[in-house]
Amino acid sequence: MDYLFTEEQKMIRDLCRQIAREKIAPIAAEYDRSEKFPHEAIKIIADSDLFAIFVPVEYGGTGGGVLDLSIATEELSRACGGIAVCYAASALGTFPIVLFGNDQQKKKYLPDLAKGKTIAAFGVTEPEAGSDASAIKTTAEKKGDYYILNGTKHFIDNGGEAGIYTIIAMSDRNKGARGASAFIVEKGTPGFTFGKKEDKLGIRASVTSELIFSDCKIPKENLIAKEGMGFIVTMKTFDMSRPGVAAQALGIAQGALDVAVKYARERRQFGKSIASFQGIQWMLADMATKIEASRSLIYSCAKMIDSGNTNVAKESAMAKLFASDTAMQVSTDAVQILGGYGYMRDYPAEKYMRDAKITQIYEGTNQIQRNIIALQLIREAAK
Repeated sequence: MDYLFTEEQKMIRDLCRQIAREKIAPIAAEYDRSEKFPHEAIKIIADSDLFAIFVPVEYGGTGGGVLDLSIATEELSRACGGIAVCYAASALGTFPIVLFGNDQQKKKYLPDLAKGKTIAAFGVTEPEAGSDASAIKTTAEKKGDYYILNGTKHFIDNGGEAGIYTIIAMSDRNKGARGASAFIVEKGTPGFTFGKKEDKLGIRASVTSELIFSDCKIPKENLIAKEGMGFIVTMKTFDMSRPGVAAQALGIAQGALDVAVKYARERRQFGKSIASFQGIQWMLADMATKIEASRSLIYSCAKMIDSGNTNVAKESAMAKLFASDTAMQVSTDAVQILGGYGYMRDYPAEKYMRDAKITQIYEGTNQIQRNIIALQLIREAAK
């Protein structure tokens, strides 16, 4: 379908598609096996100015919006969801500064992030605070001109590789969710170290690690917005980033469909291509239809955000929910179409299925997305 992209957006799509096809696809299986951070691919993405997409022009970016980021993430994920999330996770870590940072913070951090000289990460999740972001236990105690951070974050994408971390910590535990604040922490700050590197089912090219804060002293100037704004920073960041997760799921689904169609045309059984069998055709038709429906929902939501609409929690949740469920279904069907070959690591179908699963889990499980959608519907009906 024609989504009426601007010329710049078409250039982003074509550039990312070329990078995905020529640079990422040939190394995807290698990085999936080794679980090493894809520095080579990230440098190519940085040299192509793709990290500038989600940074305002006045701070060294190109001033693109969520739609531009979604287009790029979809195309990169079509080749490898793991490598693509290294890119998208930097956007996630950057959004709190873009949305809520003051001018001094933006001037200090955004230019290097836009150039890809360093990447970012976002630290919310903890061992006892997953879907319930308000249950975080990491603390930030103000002492004079500094805050002292103590606690542990886990399941943090780009953990250990990022240079800039936006961290949510409790500055006043007595206030519950309203006692959370957001901070910028630089890699190398004394008291900030990295713990366990996770061994994951999918997106294995991305590094997912623990962040450990032990009397980590950061200047008060690194407080984002003001004390007590941490939960709002988190929710507004997720509203902007969820279309990106949806776009990752979309790219994974499209990549799985590409593999399934190619195999169905080439594989012969009973003297003819299996693509001629009605059972296979119907599977492919359903896969393609769900993918295009996901794409329409994601792009519509991204355009809403870029138009300045800040009340997009329901639509962002819908995009993430529908696209990630689609990715799981499509990638599973792709494995089925490939049959025994789909189960083997010599073929990429099983990797798409493994990579797809996380999109139903992170940045809010799909059960949480359904809660968000339903609660918003109920609020709207009450008006």
